[in-house]
Amino acid sequence: MALTLDEAVEQLGHRLSPKRRSAATRLRWLADPVAGPPLLDALEREVRDPRTWETQYQMVMALGMCGHRPALGLLRDLAQRPFEATMVYTALGDAIMRLSAPEATADSLRWCLDSGTPMLADGALRAVAMQRLRPDTTTIDHVLDLLGPLGPHDGLRFWAAAAAAGWPGPRVQEFLRDCAAGPRTDVASAAASSLRGKYQTCTPL
Repeated sequence: MALTLDEAVEQLGHRLSPKRRSAATRLRWLADPVAGPPLLDALEREVRDPRTWETQYQMVMALGMCGHRPALGLLRDLAQRPFEATMVYTALGDAIMRLSAPEATADSLRWCLDSGTPMLADGALRAVAMQRLRPDTTTIDHVLDLLGPLGPHDGLRFWAAAAAAGWPGPRVQEFLRDCAAGPRTDVASAAASSLRGKYQTCTPL
């Protein structure tokens, strides 16, 4: 039986990391703002142990889904720390975008893209795609400037290709055609859908 909100919040303090991870995953899908403060407290404890990166990933994702904006400062700080498990950066990029105020999303996206951490940029682009955000033209150009020099096998192109169904301009169309003709089937499929103006259904980890 699935955990209730209260049960999941209580389980964030369990001594076993898999139990804490299960609780965070449940709270991620419940997406209830009430879970934000205990999740933030739990993440501050969790990041002290690099072995529990999978649990950290789910806690970060849950904070983003709960819309707990007070977590943004910690997440930006964590994004600048070294993580051996780079998947944590993906969650951080995703959550930073979700927690940014609407007027700050362009700045947050550029911040993630310019971090020099590919997985942080990947997570940010994933959030853009999942939320079907339509950045301004300057920000779109910034994205394409980053992706343009990348090789055709680079997976960083995927979420941008998936997000671009709602992006205007000939440069976007050129990028999508290039991706659709590329060797990676996932990127090509996402780009082909976007060229038809359709968002591809994707479920992140």
